Amino acid sequence: MSYSGPFFDTNGTLDDERLIAELVPIAILVALFGAVAAVPLLIAVTSDALVFTLLSQFVLAVGSAIVLIHVVARGIELADA
Repeated sequence: MSYSGPFFDTNGTLDDERLIAELVPIAILVALFGAVAAVPLLIAVTSDALVFTLLSQFVLAVGSAIVLIHVVARGIELADA
């Protein structure tokens, strides 16, 4: 069976370098939003304030949406190439 697609090389095996090149920006986005959400979450744990918990949940929701938009846009970009 012959595989074709952006993540397969000419031999039909997975192209690890290409996969890692696509994975790194997504991992950076996830780590960035996780770190930003950790700050209000740590404040909420130490001060027992509901506002900071809600703020961290909001940051995680926005971060998830941005990562999802990035993945979909990159997938469309790869499909057109």
